[in-house]
Amino acid sequence: MKPIILPFKNIYPRIHETAFIAPGALVAGDIEIGAESSIWFNVSMRGDVGGIRIGARSNIQDGSVVHMTSTTQGTYIGDEVTVGHMALLHSCTIEDRVLIGMQSCVMDDVCVQSEAMVAAGSLVTPRTVVGSRQLWAGRPARYVRDLTDEEVAHLRKSADDYVRCSRAYL
Repeated sequence: MKPIILPFKNIYPRIHETAFIAPGALVAGDIEIGAESSIWFNVSMRGDVGGIRIGARSNIQDGSVVHMTSTTQGTYIGDEVTVGHMALLHSCTIEDRVLIGMQSCVMDDVCVQSEAMVAAGSLVTPRTVVGSRQLWAGRPARYVRDLTDEEVAHLRKSADDYVRCSRAYL
């Protein structure tokens, strides 16, 4: 079994040669995936009504969906981002060294600033700004507290762990 990598209207995904795309993942259309990033099993990423950009050393974990609407922005994911299992990212911006918890939904025009965390199961409603070094949680998500230095350090460690794991699969 291989990943499904498809063009849409003659626009092909641009995938760095060091990126890992797991079997069963769908990557279609206007998508760019950076160096050492990983797209895991059963992820669906459709760049058909806008672009998806993923920086270096980021990981989109099993069962996640990345898409956008044609009426606003694409979906932009920075460097060293960890997106937990079964998350939904839609027309949003995720800056560098962010953790999006499992089964979270990040909606249109949201910006999650660098070194922030969205807790598992959270719903980040449209146009919300999650500040740098903040933890947000809940449905709808609300500010909980600032992250500790140890938690911020863990954001980079999470990215490192997924790069190592993807190298083992390659």
